[in-house]
This record gives sequence, C-alpha cells and structure tokens, in this order.
Amino acid sequence: MRAVLMAGGSGTRLRPLTCDLPKPMVPILNRPIAEHIINLLKRHQVTEVIATLHYLPDVLRDYFQDGSDFGVQMTYAVEEDQPLGTAGCVKNIAELLDETFIVISGDSITDFDLTAAIEFHKQKKSKATLILTRVPNPIEFGVVITDEDGKINRFLEKPSTSEIFSDTVNTGTYILEPEVLEYLPDNTESDFSKDLFPLLLAKNEPMYGYIAQGYWCDVGHLDAYREAQYDALYGKVKLDFAYTEISQGIWKGQNTYIDHTAVIESPAIIGDNCRIGSRVQIEAGTVIGDNVTIGADANLKRPIVWNGAIIGEEAQLSACVISRGTRVDRRAHVLEASVVGSLSTVGEEAQISPGVRVWPSKKIESGAILNINLIWGNTAQRNLFGQRGVQGLANVDITPEFAVKLGAAYGSTLKPGSRVTVSRDQRNVSRMVTRSLIAGLMSVGTDIQNLDATAVPIARTVIPTMSVVGGIHVRVHPDRPDYILIEFMDNKGINISKAQEKKIEGAFFKEDMRRAQLHEIGDVAYPSQVNDLYCTAFEKLLHVATLRNSRAKVVIDYVYSVTGAVLPQMLDQFGADAVVLNASLNKHAISTTEREALLTQLGHVVEALKANFGVQVSANGEQMILVDESGIPIRGEMLTALMVDMILTSNPRGTVVVPVHASSAVEQVARRHDGKVIRTKANPTALMEASQKYPNVVLAGSGDTGFIFPQLHPGFDAMFCIAKLIEMLTIQERSLATVRAELPRVIHRKHTVRCPWSAKGALMRYLVETHPAQNLELIDGVKIGQPHDDSWLLVLPDASEPVVHLFANSNERDWVDENLRNYRTRVQTFVERQQELHPAEVQ
Repeated sequence: MRAVLMAGGSGTRLRPLTCDLPKPMVPILNRPIAEHIINLLKRHQVTEVIATLHYLPDVLRDYFQDGSDFGVQMTYAVEEDQPLGTAGCVKNIAELLDETFIVISGDSITDFDLTAAIEFHKQKKSKATLILTRVPNPIEFGVVITDEDGKINRFLEKPSTSEIFSDTVNTGTYILEPEVLEYLPDNTESDFSKDLFPLLLAKNEPMYGYIAQGYWCDVGHLDAYREAQYDALYGKVKLDFAYTEISQGIWKGQNTYIDHTAVIESPAIIGDNCRIGSRVQIEAGTVIGDNVTIGADANLKRPIVWNGAIIGEEAQLSACVISRGTRVDRRAHVLEASVVGSLSTVGEEAQISPGVRVWPSKKIESGAILNINLIWGNTAQRNLFGQRGVQGLANVDITPEFAVKLGAAYGSTLKPGSRVTVSRDQRNVSRMVTRSLIAGLMSVGTDIQNLDATAVPIARTVIPTMSVVGGIHVRVHPDRPDYILIEFMDNKGINISKAQEKKIEGAFFKEDMRRAQLHEIGDVAYPSQVNDLYCTAFEKLLHVATLRNSRAKVVIDYVYSVTGAVLPQMLDQFGADAVVLNASLNKHAISTTEREALLTQLGHVVEALKANFGVQVSANGEQMILVDESGIPIRGEMLTALMVDMILTSNPRGTVVVPVHASSAVEQVARRHDGKVIRTKANPTALMEASQKYPNVVLAGSGDTGFIFPQLHPGFDAMFCIAKLIEMLTIQERSLATVRAELPRVIHRKHTVRCPWSAKGALMRYLVETHPAQNLELIDGVKIGQPHDDSWLLVLPDASEPVVHLFANSNERDWVDENLRNYRTRVQTFVERQQELHPAEVQ
C-alpha cells in the first residue's frame, strides 16, 4: 500500500520556528515530525511514500532523499506555482495511486494503529475512511458525527464555539479508494474536508469514520509543539528515540561529554556531539539537540534546544524553544513559552519575557529586556475576533497601539487604494480608537471615508452608496460599558464573514502588513449629507401619508448615548409628536441598573403624557425596549413575537428570520398569517446574512439583538423600527397593549450551566448520541424537539464564556420546568464525570 505524506505546510502559526523550515521538518525529540510519521507507516508495512511539497521543498527532499536510509521508498510531487489544497495536490498525482492508499498529515504526532484502520476500511467496503479521534476542545478541528456502524452522518470544518456538536474530530489521515479522486477537477485548488467529503456525502458514497485509540496531537501552534515534545518524552506516545538510554529516562547521543558535576533529572534527551559544562542543572522534560554546547552553571528548566545552539555560563532557560544555531550568552534569561528563531543572538544578561517570539537572525543587545515580539512590531492574543467583531477592555486590551496594528492588518487584506468607511459612537475612547485605526489604514495605502460620530444604522445604510469595499464601526459594547466593540462590515453593510476575519487575523499575527510608499499613503475624506442619505432611504420605505394622519405621540429615551439621533426631526416632518428624554451625550456609559431606572421613568412619562408608546433606544441606534401606553415594558421574547405579529399582519405570507433560541410564539404567530419562519445561528452576522439571502424576508432579528428591515439595510435599526411601528399601529388600528394581549402564551425560560471549554465538544456529542436523530436540530448547539409539537429544549454553548445555555420552550409550564431541571442535572453530571476522567484538561 502507498501513502501520501502531506508535507506542503508553511506552519504560519508556528512562526518563528518555520520561517526557514517547513512544518513537517520541525523536530520532536530531535527528529523531524515527518520522520516520526514515516516510522509509523513503516511499522504498519507501508513503505512506499509520496510526499507532496510546496513550502521550501528542498529541505525535506534533501533530508530523506530516496528514503533508503529510513527503510522506505520516497518519491516527491512539488506544487510549483500555487498550493492546490489538501485534495488538489493528491488529485495531481492520481496516476500514481492505482489501489487503496493512505493520506497522512506531515504535521501531527500520533501512534494510531493504521493496520486496524485499514482493516476497518476494507471490512466496511468504504470508499473513504476518515481516521477520527476525540479531543477535549474541538474548535480548531473538523468535527464529525458517525452512526453506530461508523458511517459518517455529518461533519463541520473548524466550527465556531457555538457550533460544536461533537468532540470527535478529523485527524487529517484518510484511507481512500482511487476512484474518489474522479470527483475532483484537474489542476484546481480543492480541500478534502470542504470539497471532496461533502460531495461524497451528497452522492451517498460509502464514507466511514474510524475512531482510533491512541495518541494524536496536531502540531499546529507553539503550545501544541511544546506539549507534543513533553508527551513524547514522558512516553504518552509511542515514538522511536534516536539515542541510547544510558539510565532510566535519560537518553544520550554519541560523542557527547557531560561533566560529572552536572545534575540531570529524568526524563531528558541530550543529542550527539554535545558538551555539558560543570554544575549545569537539567530538569526533567528537557530536550537538547545535536552539537549543543552548554556552559558552566547554566540552569535548564524544560527547554527545547535545537541543534547547534550555544548556551552561555549561568544562562537560565525556562520551558522555552531555542532554535537552530542560536546563541544565548552568559547570564541571559529566556522565560516560559518564549521562542527564539534560528541563528539569533541573545546578549549577556538580556531577558526575553514569557511568551515573546524572536524571529530568525535577530540580535538582542546585552542587558536588554524584551517584552514584545522581535519582528517589526508587537503582538496580542491568538484570536482577535469573537462572536461579534473585535472586543476587549477599553484602553487596556483595545489600546491605540493595538488599533493602529489592527487597521494596518485589515487594510493589508484589501487591494492598495481601496476605500473604507470609518464611523463611531460619540465616546472619547471611541474617538481615540478610531483615529488609531485610521492611521493604520492610511499606512498601508487605504483611503478613508470618515463618517465620524454616526449611529450604526446610518453607517450600514450609506456604505452601499459610497463605492467602498467595507467599513469599520467603533463603539462602547452594548452589554459591557467598560468594553470597546469594533465591527467590520462588507460593501453591503453586513458584518464580514469568518473567512475575512481569518485573513485579518493572519495579517495581524504574522505581522504581514505592507507599507505604502510616501505617495501611496491613504487619504481621509469627510463625506457630507450622510444623514440625508439615510433619511431619504428611510422615507422611501414608509407610508408617509399614514404617518401624517396618525397624530401619534411617542416618547423616546436615548439613555444619554445614541449618536446621530435623526429620528425626532423626521417624525416631526411626518406630523408625529416625538418627546425626547436623556438626549444629551454623556461622556460615560450607563450601567444596567441606571438603564433600568430610566426605563421605569420612561413608563411614568408615557402614562402621564398619554402617549401611544415609549421606546428606550440603545446600542448606538440598533436595539430597543418598548413601553406600552400603560407604561409596561415589552422586551425579549415578547418583543420578538409582537414585532413578528405586526409585520406579518401588514405582510401576510412574508418570511421572518429569528435566532435558533427564539420562542416558538414566532411560529405560532406566523401560522396565523400563513408566514414562514427561518431560524439561524445565534449570532448577529448569521441574522444579517439570512435577511439578505432568503426571498421575501420582511423582518429579521429578535428583541435581544434588534430588528432588521432588509429593504433598508442589512443591520439592526431601532430608529426605523419606531417609525414603522407608528405606521403599522395606525393602519391596523391597534395599540401595543392590544397586540400584546393577542400574542400566544408560550413558556420560554433560560438557564446557564458552567461547562469548561474542554468539555463542550464531548457534551454536544453525548447529547447527539443519546437522542433520536429525527428529534434533533443542529443549526446551532443541540436542539431536542418533540415530534408534532412546539415543545423543545436547546443546549447552546456560549461563544465567549465557559458555560452552556439551556433554553426550554413549550405551551405547558410543567414541561418547561421538568425538562429544564432534568437537563440541568444531566449537563452538570456529565461535566463532573469529565472532570473525574480528565482532571488536567477540564479546568
């Protein structure tokens, strides 16, 4: 049997180790990862190996040559022009694959029983068998669900946090029949997980998942690299050691001298031709490569030291990585989780702080203390984007320096000379962050249309009219007054896709920003009549004559925070009476308690003025809470149902889009009006995309997110919603209290349960496996429904916290109470069991 070794990766998340080395050639126990993979293949009688190469192909080819020194026959296929993807590069060598073959990733460490997997493949007469494993945190991998027989039912490539429905993941090792390659086009970039496997599933080709026992680690980032080294050293994975074990747990290479006063704890590896000086302390977990010199009194606490490094006297290395040929001079300190790239020099008594990365061939001066990455800038956390844009503590996480770099990263993903809008709320901190973003954008040659302080709905409305490729809006977070939220929009005003977010993250973390020449630096323009553009679009979608005849009186509470409050002037033009409260722009964000007090005040004012209704506007013009004529608030699920009822009364047979956890009152209302309900993932971007994707959508959103009117713009808009409410109440001759009284009585409750990140995938798989497939809905989380009933329970992992949310929904209160209690206990019991089984992982 032949194997295809996927060895084309550049390992961008392993920088700076892979600047001059392809990822499969990064050493584990002083041998390249690819060599461990070849040893595994050889143990299972697979001795013909075809390596597909792209990034620095000569490094791997020069090391393995024809493979004879390693007991295999090696051939090579190089992607010359551009990467063809995981499947495309295998399709490229289809003529060499005339029988069952294995595809195996060249950047993972494993000791899976490939013989058993091949036997499983043959027994099932499978066309494609994916070797699977179970991991505590599956968010970075492709998640797979199989039936009891091992047949694959569903998979999702690299899910977002809330999309996890199992902890069983794709390891990138496949056993394939040659005919599956016929489904792939020639010389075209394609991927196994994104392209081939979904196609095989759709064609009903026999495709199975073999859940392998044993060790597997995808060496995809620096933490995983260190973890794989330590696991291998402690025997958690079966690998071949290149050296002789001179005592229990200590391996030493040939021609290596160790001074008799040196103290070495096991386990540890010291390679060939090394020199270990007097009184050197080497703690358990240390890996030292070939041709390494370590000076007297040096202290090594679990570092990984590559070939040819020179460590000076009294140097201190702590759980760091020292790459090939690097020199660490006398009394220098390299601290935990830091990485020094090849051929660099760390001067005497210099210190590299924890987590800092130094790119290859850099020099750190004597006595220097390095707190930031030494590339050409500094760094931040690994994931920029959360559930909704980039967010963090104002002026702590989201600083001017961070914003400059973020602007440059975003601009670098666009073509030079592109134009983007930038807008913000009125807070001083938002002004500061916006100016820094603009500086970063200009530095990479991006032109700015500065909308200045503008409500989010206004920004989303004008973006499609301005010949821009997208926009950025900066504001205080709607739910966290100490947080800043930075949202990126495309040229339609919709929040950008996950793929675009990944591009920005890649540019940010790889420091891969272009620098414009002086004459290319971006320009800033301040477009006029932005509010007029919004007002014109707004007016076109309303029945103005109805508004003029309504004589409506509305009380609007702006909670000291809504920018670009154009609504009162517009309502005045339409003949409606708008009473505005708390419209001055307060410099400080309002707390939840203060907002509730203002809502009570609003209710009193509505009653006193005998107004038609009141509305509290928040989230810079996106969200709202209604107050009916009696002063009673309408929010959350009741607000969702009320808006759906009113819009479908005006637009029978229309389509509404709501998040997966919205109350079933929505479906009950829609049935009254012969309407259609589409449910999406529980995030704002999914609602925006669906509002534009499906035909005849008249409303999208919920009481919690706000409401979208797709004909106006693809974002949430409380201002238009207020005007539309006046119009609909007038035409329908109803009041909010009467609408509310006619809504279905649905019991909808929520409970939150703590669940560590590492247990979420296992919990979702457990729920999927313990319920009949016909009762499950996996739009987002796991929704367990009752056949022919509006009763359901949803278990939804939180995207940013180590918790899961339980939503129970039914017409019967007892059903809700019983199931919420039952599933809360089930989740808590499952999490406790996981903690007992994996105490180190579930924290």
